[in-house]
Amino acid sequence: MSSIDHRATPETALRTDPIETARRNWTDAGWADVADGMALVTSIMRVQQLMLGRVEAVLKPFELTFARFEVLMLLHFSSRGALPVGKIGERLQVHPASVTNAVQRLVAAGLVERSANPADARSVIASITPSGRERVLAAAARLNAEVFGDVGVEADDHDALFALLADWRAAHGDFRR
Repeated sequence: MSSIDHRATPETALRTDPIETARRNWTDAGWADVADGMALVTSIMRVQQLMLGRVEAVLKPFELTFARFEVLMLLHFSSRGALPVGKIGERLQVHPASVTNAVQRLVAAGLVERSANPADARSVIASITPSGRERVLAAAARLNAEVFGDVGVEADDHDALFALLADWRAAHGDFRR
């Protein structure tokens, strides 16, 4: 599945909605009571693929993935431009191994520096470099202009959609209210 191009365009758009077809098939198979749920989950997963495709396409010229962009932005917004690697994983809600990999790649690119944590010898501090800050701010400007400024949902619907998703996330233990 990873070889699928997730950047849909009007030229590549399918003539019919395969998720709606799957919904009808689910109903025809005798699962009408869960067909809407299947279609909703599948639609959200597809929207995630499409959004990530848009974001990754914008970040490609900056030689950043969305995961690395998030690490750099988190460091940029931190008061000292530095955080323990474990804290990065906690705030981004990702596995420690994923953070370690992202930080290692950012270090190799000269965008982040690693150092021992003076408060805890078992932990490592990641610090954004001046070139890391420059690159992530340029990437953020492009994302703001090309993705975040037009996510494909009417502006009047942003708050309602965000609230609906936040309610779901909170109900499923993603964060506490």
